[in-house]
Amino acid sequence: MKKIITLFLTALVLIAPVAHSEGLLSSKGFDFLGSEPQLMPVDQAFVSDFKQEGNQLKINWVIADGYYMYRDKLKFEANGATIGEIALPQGKMHHDDYFGNQEVYTTYVDIPLALKSAQADSTLTVTFMGCAEGKLCFPPTKRSVTLEPVADNAGIVSQATQKQVQAENQAQGNASSVVSEQDSLSKMLSGNNMFWTLLIFFGLGVGLALTPCVFPMYPILSGIIVGQGQKLSTAKAFTLSMAYVQGMAITYSILGLIVASAGMKYQAALQHPAVLIGLAILFLILSLSMFGVYELQLPSRWQQKMNSVSNNQKGGNLIGVFMMGVISGLVASPCTSAPLSGALIYIAQSGNLLMGFLALYILSMGMGLPLLLIGTSGGKLLPRAGSWMNIIKTVFGFLLIAVSIVMISRIWPGAITDILWSVWAICLVGYFMHQNKLTEFNWKQTVRSVALILCLLASFSYGFQAAMSALGFQSYASTFNGQNTAPVDAPKFKLIKSVADVEAEVAAAKAAGKPVLIDFYADWCVACKEFENITFKDKQVQQRLSQYVLLKADVTKGDATDNALLEHYKVLGLPTLLLFNQQGVENNNLRITGFMGPEAFAKHLDVLLTK
Repeated sequence: MKKIITLFLTALVLIAPVAHSEGLLSSKGFDFLGSEPQLMPVDQAFVSDFKQEGNQLKINWVIADGYYMYRDKLKFEANGATIGEIALPQGKMHHDDYFGNQEVYTTYVDIPLALKSAQADSTLTVTFMGCAEGKLCFPPTKRSVTLEPVADNAGIVSQATQKQVQAENQAQGNASSVVSEQDSLSKMLSGNNMFWTLLIFFGLGVGLALTPCVFPMYPILSGIIVGQGQKLSTAKAFTLSMAYVQGMAITYSILGLIVASAGMKYQAALQHPAVLIGLAILFLILSLSMFGVYELQLPSRWQQKMNSVSNNQKGGNLIGVFMMGVISGLVASPCTSAPLSGALIYIAQSGNLLMGFLALYILSMGMGLPLLLIGTSGGKLLPRAGSWMNIIKTVFGFLLIAVSIVMISRIWPGAITDILWSVWAICLVGYFMHQNKLTEFNWKQTVRSVALILCLLASFSYGFQAAMSALGFQSYASTFNGQNTAPVDAPKFKLIKSVADVEAEVAAAKAAGKPVLIDFYADWCVACKEFENITFKDKQVQQRLSQYVLLKADVTKGDATDNALLEHYKVLGLPTLLLFNQQGVENNNLRITGFMGPEAFAKHLDVLLTK
């Protein structure tokens, strides 16, 4: 254990200079080791649009997160036209290192301008000046638009235009006031009070330990503890559990750094069928040791040497347990949550590799706390002798098989996985029925028999309905008495594949004046299916989604086109949902990463629908 802790502390020390290294490590192939975030070009940070209706001209800017535009630096010059009234909206007060207290625009601004007159082919040039928060200010930038002819008039901004612009600015202001959980967590990491920030991340990690992503780790660690075969002390159980959790936490953190810095294609590569099948076979082989097919231990010569060095019991050497933790980190890697995304966003934007790794590590240790408690208490709570010991080992063997099914479900979701779960449950219940017959005949045995028979019927029914559904037969429950009791269908999403597809659909939605929602999905993403089966089927959510253009990007294959799409929109994990406003611009504050329940999701959708 001392060796593991020493190696870990050494790694932390080595990361610090690497995080700030230059030269070879700052080449394109190692961009994630750089320390400086990339600044957006001015054309991308400040996207402008002009719309003329008679003598009324509306100029709007969509401003990227972390950037702002000075209100008093705006200048309007006309060539062949005469400018009338300009209704500059109020900005936000901002203390600037360059100009002191200034009014600035952030996120979005719509400026109405009236034209007194304009000749054919006349032009209007707008000069603006913007800055990147805490980094630099761009030089004054000009944007020009060709005007339509306008007859002489008073050049006053109409009240209708003012009300419309005020409503649009208010709607965008509401959207900008919404800060997604991952963004707020990312900002916390850049704050001053790092102790409380990391403590919060630890608490969030504990919460994540109750999610389906961490479920496979419980039988893996429990199988390691149960598989000792001899009386296990509390100290030994804690040492093995800590070695396992360290392997999981370090792997999970390193993978997070790679995904945040180099893109999601590395994470998607871990979900390749060959990798998942390999992991499924590994856990299946491990389960056989629980059934007594073989004894999981080192060769006797190696075991004697290991025992002399660390006094380890068979099957329980720290290196082997640590490696099982590493594998478990790979198992949990595709799972995305708001806390994880917050850390990834912070790494991607700040380039602070060391701080990002620390946040991910603390989050992982929070996830591992219940594992530590279960593993450490294993020596006290689990029976160590008699027939009960064999029953427990067999049960954990079934749980390891369940981990294999979880891996397979990422490749073949649906009927195949449902049938596998049905067979697994039937075998498990059958084993319990066999063990129940060996007990003393009394009323307790009878109650257990009835309960097990009901579980057996339920397991068979589950698999039977899945098989019938796969063959195209409708479930009897949906046709009983001629009543249609089928579940509510999820809203229909249009499948898109490339960046060009997205841009075309967003442009069409802009012309129709509708917002857009893009759902990034993969078959191996558990939370993606939760969105489909829970959130999207909610009636209140469906009512709001009917007002959106719904697009789905299925990136299960992880091919070059999928990777290009993920990198273009800086998607760091699945599920991720992007929301574009009626002007065809994504509102980053509304981006959703990780599962969100129906009520919160409905409020999220309302922001762009409120005008």
